[in-house]
Amino acid sequence: MNIFLIRHGEIRGAQIKRFIGATDVPLSDQGLEQARRLRRYLSAIPFDRVYSSPLERTLATASIISGLPGKEIIEKRALGEIDLGEWDGKSFSEIQRLFPREWTCRGEAITTYRPPLGESFSDLQARVVPCFKKIIADPVPNILIAGHAGVNRVLLCYLQNRGLDRLFSIPQQYGAVNIIKVNKGGAAIQAVNILLEDRCRPLDPDFPHSP
Repeated sequence: MNIFLIRHGEIRGAQIKRFIGATDVPLSDQGLEQARRLRRYLSAIPFDRVYSSPLERTLATASIISGLPGKEIIEKRALGEIDLGEWDGKSFSEIQRLFPREWTCRGEAITTYRPPLGESFSDLQARVVPCFKKIIADPVPNILIAGHAGVNRVLLCYLQNRGLDRLFSIPQQYGAVNIIKVNKGGAAIQAVNILLEDRCRPLDPDFPHSP
């Protein structure tokens, strides 16, 4: 089984550094183009199942890549981005001004700190990993998962047996591709954060780890 784990394309307003977790923000024009680029890159892969977070930015990315209408994409709430509670949608500078003590606390305990009414990265991993295990428990050759930066990072940390305190060392840029191969021995990461250029050639299905 090959898992193509995608981070959605760029969102509207990405130029401002904000905490965008559970906030539902659509793709920008650049994000739509990144999704179309991903479709060309993955055009030789016949996807047997397509999963997505229920947020618009991931559903749109999954639909463009797969060519499937939204109703045929399997939505999984457990794949939704981290819920940042009262911080969600606010800029970094706004949070530093409104929540100075909490901002410091989060920096000191990045894996376990919960913003007011929100989740920690430990909470996120606790819901993402069981969802992933259920997905791979029913094997098919090729699966597309449209996810988020936080979701993808906590899953890749789990698969690499990497501590969550190192999650930000895993790059996950807009429109990035991660490839995971699953067999009887378990799940192995083949590629992380593949970024596509304007004229990328389609991926050879016989060599799923090659950009």
